[in-house]
Amino acid sequence: MIKIDFEKQNGLVPCIVQEVGTKDVLMLAYMNKESLKKTMETGLATYWSRSRNELWIKGETSGHYQHVKQILVDCDEDTILLFVEQEGAACHTGRHSCFYRTMEGEEIK
Repeated sequence: MIKIDFEKQNGLVPCIVQEVGTKDVLMLAYMNKESLKKTMETGLATYWSRSRNELWIKGETSGHYQHVKQILVDCDEDTILLFVEQEGAACHTGRHSCFYRTMEGEEIK
């Protein structure tokens, strides 16, 4: 079993989220040990909310759950990649992905 190095990054590691079917990058969030454990136990993406300072199950209030299909870890064991089936929008703006603008501010359709 791989051991994620949570301590290297003050207890949090970045988590990239991709849609399993399309491989679209949906969002970037952060996980701690507890959120990773909950994600693995429930199959629902659970993150650490830095703004609320608490665990956050994606979709708990919006209904836009992320059903985890696979969890990968990078070579340095300090970044997580989730492949998910996304219900509804991943972005809090209502968009499918949080990555919908170019550096010039143009929206991508």
